Amino acid sequence: MSAGAEPLLQVEDLRVEFPTEDGVVHALDGVSYQVDRGATLGIVGESGSGKTVSSLTTMGLTRSQGARIGGRIMFEGRDLLTLSEQEMRAVRGNQIAMIFQDPLSSLHPLFKIGDQLAEAVLAHRKTPKAQARRRAVELLELVGIPEPQQRAQAYPHEFSGGMRQRAMIAMALANEPTLLIADEPTTALDVTVQAQILSLMARLQSELGMAVVIITHDLGVVAEMADDIAVMYAGRIVETASAKLVLSAPQHPYTWGLLSSMPSLEARRDRQLVPIPGAPPSLIHRPSGCHFHPRCPYAQPDHARIDPRLEDVPREPAHRVACLLPAEQRRGIWSQLKLGLAPTEANELAAAQHASATRQEAGE
Repeated sequence: MSAGAEPLLQVEDLRVEFPTEDGVVHALDGVSYQVDRGATLGIVGESGSGKTVSSLTTMGLTRSQGARIGGRIMFEGRDLLTLSEQEMRAVRGNQIAMIFQDPLSSLHPLFKIGDQLAEAVLAHRKTPKAQARRRAVELLELVGIPEPQQRAQAYPHEFSGGMRQRAMIAMALANEPTLLIADEPTTALDVTVQAQILSLMARLQSELGMAVVIITHDLGVVAEMADDIAVMYAGRIVETASAKLVLSAPQHPYTWGLLSSMPSLEARRDRQLVPIPGAPPSLIHRPSGCHFHPRCPYAQPDHARIDPRLEDVPREPAHRVACLLPAEQRRGIWSQLKLGLAPTEANELAAAQHASATRQEAGE
């Protein structure tokens, strides 16, 4: 982004709560991020971390669910949270479009694919129906659907999973949005089709100049597509930086867990994958202190009392992390984990090295 240019999307201290009979669900707790024009942000985390809620709120789709929403969502100079529903309808699907996670349930089973694409055009543009239908065929051709003229007359159940996902991408692109939100766009697709979908999205982004927010639990996906990454846990962003920094020098134990649970071509053949212990916490009864501490193999007793916030990583500009471990100890742990050490061994060795370095500094 050029100096002084405003980001296309700027989310500031976004908080979303859903009152329920069992208590208040703290879906988002002070989330902030930005997306520059033409750039790609990857939002990563397990199910229930708040990834999808942040984007649904950007689209104005959590208002009808009785949510309590706070903060700001600035898009092209306007706070989306202050817009009326009518004003949001003009933005949604036009300037900001979203590819939903399940293409089969997102497409109406009783209407032809071409008619649904034409409807997306007619909802925002005063154009003859015949022209909208021609646009639907153009869109199917754009996303690589063979024989688009004939396929426009097909129903969703006549498309394969990969073709339905392409049709959803076509629908999202119908009005050439400036921001595209893709929620798990490759879930339930086999590896070959997944690669095709990611390649298609990258090509279309380059051709149309869109900004993209891609939501996924798969770090392999964001490694291929994202310029920047935000790692979410329990309704908060716990680490954010460029994709290169997050993937090569991660600073949060949760990010280490996500990376260690993935196979790697560079790892030793006998290296075992290390799953993250436990399960994501309840967003009604969240853990005290650091929300990740019950699952963190590096947690100290005071981590159950102190609630960390995002802070800049020393000597790493534009890298922020919410972790109570000292920065040098974190770097030491990750360097040992990359060598294949178990978390306990890596922690003990890094802690010893950090203590030695601290004593030397104190002696000087």
